[in-house]
Amino acid sequence: MLNRRIFTALMASALALSPLGIATMASAQALTKVTFVQPSPSAINSFNVFVAIGEGYFAEEGLDVKVEAINGSGAVLQALSSGQAQFGRPGPGPVLAARGRDVDVVFIYNFAAKSNFGVVVPADSPVKAPTDLKGKVIGTGTADGAEVGFARNVMSGSGMKDGTDYTFLTVGDGGPATAAFSSGEIQAYSASTADAAILNQRGVPVREITPPEYQRFFGNGFVTMGDTIRNNPELVEKFVRAIHRGHVFALDDANRAKVLAHMATANPQESEDTAFAAALFDAVKAKTVPVDMTNGLGYQPPEVWEEWQATQIAGGELKAALPDLTAAYTNDFTLKVNGSKK
Repeated sequence: MLNRRIFTALMASALALSPLGIATMASAQALTKVTFVQPSPSAINSFNVFVAIGEGYFAEEGLDVKVEAINGSGAVLQALSSGQAQFGRPGPGPVLAARGRDVDVVFIYNFAAKSNFGVVVPADSPVKAPTDLKGKVIGTGTADGAEVGFARNVMSGSGMKDGTDYTFLTVGDGGPATAAFSSGEIQAYSASTADAAILNQRGVPVREITPPEYQRFFGNGFVTMGDTIRNNPELVEKFVRAIHRGHVFALDDANRAKVLAHMATANPQESEDTAFAAALFDAVKAKTVPVDMTNGLGYQPPEVWEEWQATQIAGGELKAALPDLTAAYTNDFTLKVNGSKK
């Protein structure tokens, strides 16, 4: 029920714009159709998008946003590069790897400002640190998702090499991940905030062994293609303004009930267990608030992009530094809509 990787085209039917934003059929026809792809069907992990839909923020910007869930960051980037979508929410590691293959994808909004991944082990495991996983198997939800790059970075930072000192095994998430732990197939798992919550709920209590310094590595955020920025910067600004408004709205505890309702509308199955959904939302929400709010919500620290690139090179995802790392991201739209840049 809570498997975050199941493709669900049926979500689109629940993502209609709020009637507040559409007064007549004529006004609806005037909206610009936009497709946003996310790496799982979870509404909670993209909560600002669904708040922006439910509160009519996209409609106020003249956008009719269709949401599609696909399997992992790699698939998100493929959808964008093939023109099937205009915006997506992949991880920074896959974005850098894609740019290393000359895919002109650009990060435009830092949503998971704190790392939304961690290497976890069963609560009763003797493993205390990444080095204790020598000769062990680390499970992942997908073969090429953001969680793989994150775990590889953590392990390489501890002097461990993929395929030599440890191995990855794609086991899926939710029930399959629980089963993999129970059968002994894996001894650790590269988990998102949602994955850890699901494992705990399903009877596999886990604890994190990620070194504290890796929490500065921000996670999945919003991207578009370079051509979209160059050819239609107004569209990008409208999209970023709407998701920023949704982000701000969701962080206000006074709006909690409405936010949870918007997410339940978007993905009813995910919110069937209301207590779990509320707890997961709190955990995900906390990851989206930067430690330093000087530049507001959505800001991408250039120094962390440098660190991401260095770890990608160390882990083998990048053969060398990109010719221009700054081309991989822009803070221009975020700073403008959050008021930090006039």
